[in-house]
Amino acid sequence: MEEIEVPKPILMPISGKEQKCVGNIFSCSFNAREKKLICVTSGNSYLGSFIVKELLVHGYLVRVTIQHPAEFEDVKDRLGVEDLNLLESVVVTKMEDLQSLCDAFRGCHAVFHTSSFIDPHGISGYSEQKVFLETEVARTVMEACAKAAYIKRCVFTSSLLASIWRNENIDGIIDDSCWSSEEFCIENKLWLALGKTKAEKVAWMKAKELKVNLVTVCPGLLMAPTFPNSHIQTSIPYLKGRQMMLQQGCLAIAEVEKVAKAHVSVYEGMNYGASGRYLCFDGVVRRQQEAIELEKGLKMPGFLLGERHVVLSEEDEEEIPIKISNSKLAALLNKINQRLPCKT
Repeated sequence: MEEIEVPKPILMPISGKEQKCVGNIFSCSFNAREKKLICVTSGNSYLGSFIVKELLVHGYLVRVTIQHPAEFEDVKDRLGVEDLNLLESVVVTKMEDLQSLCDAFRGCHAVFHTSSFIDPHGISGYSEQKVFLETEVARTVMEACAKAAYIKRCVFTSSLLASIWRNENIDGIIDDSCWSSEEFCIENKLWLALGKTKAEKVAWMKAKELKVNLVTVCPGLLMAPTFPNSHIQTSIPYLKGRQMMLQQGCLAIAEVEKVAKAHVSVYEGMNYGASGRYLCFDGVVRRQQEAIELEKGLKMPGFLLGERHVVLSEEDEEEIPIKISNSKLAALLNKINQRLPCKT
C-alpha cells in the first residue's frame, strides 16, 4: 500500500448527531467508565475492530486510528453503520511518528495498541524488516502514551508467539513468565514471533522508564466466532513453525470475540490490580481430528499434519499434552465475574 504523508492527524467526522453511549451492562463497580475516551490503534484490523465493538458495548467513547485515508472504508465495513456512528472520530496517524501519535492520543483515558501495521500478504509479507518496524512502533506508542494520554494507561496486544519458542525442550508449563528465545526465532526465521517478542519487551522497558501503566494480552491463533473458521491474513504468519507447535502442545486457538472481551476485562481489571502479561486462548489442538478441522477452516489440507500423514482411529491416537497455561487470565475473569450481578 502506498504510504501517505500525514503530518497532522486528519479527523474524519462520523456523524453530525450527538454521540450516544450504550448503557453499562457489565458491572456496576465500573460506574465511572461512561464517556471515557479510549483510543484503539489500527481499528480497521481484524482484532482491532472487535475490540472497538466491545468498548462501544461497554459504554466508552472510542477514537480509532488508521494509517491511510482509504482505510476508512475498512472501518466502515468491519463495524457497520450503527457502530460507526458511535465513534468519537477516526484519525489518520503515522504509527512511527511520535507527534502524530501524540495528537491521536491526546485526551484519552487509555490506549489499546492492537497492531503496528496490517499485513495483507500473509507469511511472505511479514519479513525480517517488519521486526524492526514493529519494535520501533511499540517504542513510539509508549512514548506517546507518556506524553499525551490523559491517563498513562495502555493495553498492548502482543501474541502467544512471544512466549512459546524456546531454545531447548524445557519441561514445565509455559505461562506469562515465559519469553520466546530471540536467537531461536532468528535461527528458524520465525519473524512474526521475533517481532512480537521484541516489541513487547520494548513496550515493557519504556513503560517502566516512562511510568506508563501497561498490561499486555498475548492471544493464540485468532479464530472466527464459529470454529474452525479463521482469519487467513492473521493465521498464515502465525502458523509458521506450525508442526512443531502442534507436537509440543502449544498450538492454541482463541476466538476473536473472546479475545476482544479479554482486552476490555483486563483494562477494567487494572482498577483492581490487574497487571503484567496475560496469555489468552480458548483451547489447544491436541488430536489429529482437531488439526484436520483447523486445516478445513484454513482451506489448506495437509497444512498442519503434512500431505502424507497417517489417519489414526480415536482408539489409537493419544492426546498431545497441553504445555501452556492461561490460568492468570482465567483467575482475573473469575474475579470480575464475582462482582456480578449488578443491583439496580
